[in-house]
Amino acid sequence: MAAVKDAVLERAVDLAREVAVEIAEEPEHVGEYLGAVREAERLVSHRFACTARGYRGWAWTVTVARVPRGRTATVCEAELLPGEDAILARTWVPWSERLRPGDIGPGDVLPFRPDDPRLEPGFTPTGDPEVDEVAIDELALARVRVLSPQGRDEAAERWYRGSRGPTAPGAVASSAACMTCGFLVPLQGSLGTLFGVCANEWSPDDGKVVSLDHGCGAHSETDVDPAPTEWPAPDPLLDENAVEVVAVEPSAAAEAPPVDAPADEPSSDAPTAEVTTAEVTTTEVPAAEVPAAEVPAADEPAPERQAEEPASEQAADGPSDDAERTPDGP
Repeated sequence: MAAVKDAVLERAVDLAREVAVEIAEEPEHVGEYLGAVREAERLVSHRFACTARGYRGWAWTVTVARVPRGRTATVCEAELLPGEDAILARTWVPWSERLRPGDIGPGDVLPFRPDDPRLEPGFTPTGDPEVDEVAIDELALARVRVLSPQGRDEAAERWYRGSRGPTAPGAVASSAACMTCGFLVPLQGSLGTLFGVCANEWSPDDGKVVSLDHGCGAHSETDVDPAPTEWPAPDPLLDENAVEVVAVEPSAAAEAPPVDAPADEPSSDAPTAEVTTAEVTTTEVPAAEVPAAEVPAADEPAPERQAEEPASEQAADGPSDDAERTPDGP
């Protein structure tokens, strides 16, 4: 049912403005009149624009009322209320619920949550040495509260979807996974089937929990691929000052003494015009006194005579040394 028009209350605009100016910090913060709103029977709210900085869309609202059959307006309440296009703060959330990862700094303390669904009561010793040894020493359950299945699942999903899971940019670009790295320290329990701790100081994940299918460039079994270079290959360096001494044994042909050419073949080194067959003969040396090595074979060409002087001069001086040598001589 709509409120009935109340002329007495709707005419109380000046009274409402005086109240708005009184509660405002500065008189000029109360702007133009925006109209009246009938809240209920004998209850009307007068609205004035707020001109204060940072309060765009807000309005000073003064509510007036009157008693039945009364002719005087009375102020009920006055306040600054937001309009449809006003800038509003977020809905208030308790401090313990507003916290996000990374908000806790040195010296900060979280409030105790006795009903935290991520935790459950720890292990109570039973007195049985075998059972207590497994629960306390191996599983480390001797605490007041331990991770519940919900807390373990939330942690596993958060770690796996985070920056140290398989979808991280570094893991996608890596050539090998953490499960094959020698610096991985596996976790115990059910989380150890999917996660481990990095122990490589050169890795960006050193000391962090990483998934087994995560990866980085500091893997223990990888190496840098050889990159091609635009520099030309250098020429080999040769040491031309080094001399290699090689011992060569003399051949049999080099050890044999030279043999005079036959009488019917003139020497190639001496001019044929000055040497005749009559001047150099072999009749002076008996055939028996010529060594066998110096007699060429029948099918073998005779070696050329190495003469340092013309044959004519040798003939003029007398017979050669070979012709005068006797078996008893030098």
